[in-house]
Amino acid sequence: MTASLFALAAAFVLPVMATAAPAIQLTVDGDKPGATIDRHIFGQFAEQLGHGIYNGIWVGKDSSIPNTRGIRNDVVAALKAIKVPDVRWPGGCYADSYHWRDGVGPERTTRVNTAWGNVVDSNAFGTDEYMDFIHQIGSEAYVSLNVGSGTVGEAQDWMEYMTADQPTTLAKMRAANGHPAPYRVAMMGIGNESWDCGGLMTPDEYTAELRKYARFVGSYNSKEPTLKIAVGPGTDDTTWTEAVMKTWKERRGWSFDFQGLSLHSYTVYDGWPPHMPSTGFDEDAYAHVLKETLKMGPLIDKQAAVMDKYDPDKKVALVVDEWGAWLAPTPGSNPAFLMQQNSQRDAVLAALNINIFARHADRVRMANIAQMINVLQAMILTDGPKMVLTPTYHVFKMYVPFQDATFIPVTYDAGAYVHGDTTLPRLDAIAARDKNGTIWLSLTNLDPDQPLEVDAAALGFKASSASGQTLSAPAVDSVNDFDHPDTVTPKAIRGKLKDGAIMLTLPPASVTVVSLQP
Repeated sequence: MTASLFALAAAFVLPVMATAAPAIQLTVDGDKPGATIDRHIFGQFAEQLGHGIYNGIWVGKDSSIPNTRGIRNDVVAALKAIKVPDVRWPGGCYADSYHWRDGVGPERTTRVNTAWGNVVDSNAFGTDEYMDFIHQIGSEAYVSLNVGSGTVGEAQDWMEYMTADQPTTLAKMRAANGHPAPYRVAMMGIGNESWDCGGLMTPDEYTAELRKYARFVGSYNSKEPTLKIAVGPGTDDTTWTEAVMKTWKERRGWSFDFQGLSLHSYTVYDGWPPHMPSTGFDEDAYAHVLKETLKMGPLIDKQAAVMDKYDPDKKVALVVDEWGAWLAPTPGSNPAFLMQQNSQRDAVLAALNINIFARHADRVRMANIAQMINVLQAMILTDGPKMVLTPTYHVFKMYVPFQDATFIPVTYDAGAYVHGDTTLPRLDAIAARDKNGTIWLSLTNLDPDQPLEVDAAALGFKASSASGQTLSAPAVDSVNDFDHPDTVTPKAIRGKLKDGAIMLTLPPASVTVVSLQP
């Protein structure tokens, strides 16, 4: 990856702005590489929920909206640009009421989606359509098994349908449905939130199910094994993690293993149900929501400490496969569809969480933001033939160089942004070296009122300049909508050499990614 990633706005350079606060001194220690920032921490999530699938991905083969085999061409192009590593499907809570046979073949079974609004699901988008979508965007499949209302046998059959490379009855069924070659299922979730919507199980009840599913369900193609991900916690309580990791430690062997433990944590401020508005909010709401999202770091530390007790070699990844801002539904929308707007605040929130995952890259090797299109903190919003890219989408695109790059430590005094009774760091930063040797630096200015000047020095590397993109907005609640799709878009930024350091001026409430050049 080179600076050509930023060609969209290459001609625009931000002017130098006066700052009231002193510059922050930052050092990038290129001589002390850390863990690989796995590309899968940039994973996506698409549940059979609201307009996430239908109208978001799937419009049908006969739609006037340009499509390939029923899948929107504009959405595919946008997702290919951010190099989506994997897409988790069909849920979420929906997964534990999903029966895969309803969604294959020429005759589909229509069901009521009891998980999300009791609307009718035609099952027009099923396994083969999902795999087609995965192929079109150049991604990998992460399927969630139905543990809550399904059976081990049903899950075995689904995996055989998808992955068998021998002429079994289910492989022949797949071929008759248009795909003779087996699919690759890279990852398999053994249930979803089994402590709540996935079955209201106790830890002991879940580990009993886990032993059966992890033993009997997997890929039927020995050349392409499937990574198995167990249900993990949804709070900072460690009881569930203790039970699952203890089972892994005691029972692990040739016939039982899993490679990941999930963690679900949404940014929900001031109690349930989520009621913070996604637009028209003030600086109080901005500061409170960001303070809430920074709790992701201590949460990971607490759960990872339990995992370390049973797995000091970190063989089991912590998979944060549901995260993001959960805000009040868009006024006038079906509240069960979880549709919300996406602001500059959400862009800052996304960067903060990605940075937290990167700092924990030795244990956090996969994450899936919720959700990809039209639901919660989405990458993309659609309305009929119209499509708009959100500020969060632009952050994911700016971070593409960090996929599979090597984490590099940075040291700095973050300073403080204080608003009322809320204190946050002014700066949040990470660095990494990509496979071509280029050093990338991400800088997030949390202060919505003041620009921030950073003096960045690199040990073991003589940088003469820095160039890349910065994402800022007229206000923290600025959004991209169908009438104004480019209100929040990245602009080019260049740093200058001064006294051996790179000088960068970051706009208020902004996310900046630059490469350091010799």
